[in-house]
Amino acid sequence: MSQIAITRVRDEKESPSVLEDLKALAARVRDRAFAIFEKRGAGGGKDLDDWLEAERELILSTESELSEKDSRFELSIAVPGFAPKDLEVTALPDALIVRGESAQERKSKEGNVEFREEKQLLRRFDLPGEIDVDKVSADLEKGVLHVTAAKAAAAGEAWGATA
Repeated sequence: MSQIAITRVRDEKESPSVLEDLKALAARVRDRAFAIFEKRGAGGGKDLDDWLEAERELILSTESELSEKDSRFELSIAVPGFAPKDLEVTALPDALIVRGESAQERKSKEGNVEFREEKQLLRRFDLPGEIDVDKVSADLEKGVLHVTAAKAAAAGEAWGATA
């Protein structure tokens, strides 16, 4: 297993760059969806289709699973083609953000580029309870990123209580 970089944010007022990146990505998706809408023309009830097409163009969609165990949350996300150095996890008290950037290139014997692929991943996973950002770990194994986040003490004690 490989160790992944983790940024710990105790207060979102610290405004880590990844939150700004998420806002910028949302704006790019919105702008692209509007451009698709304008090109297609008004009407037809295809607004949602335009939005989904913009997301497919701009966001790498990967399979993921978030599960809850007794004292922790576990996130598994498929990240084929990414190396540990390409990935970063940001731990917020109520969310996990996974960011990845990868570029792969294959050159011919003459030095010409035959193949180049760039991948970008930016996903936010809102958690159903608070976590202790100091107790988050992440490993990459066989193309799957595994993130484990311990529940915050107060949340862990109150977990399962009914209102």
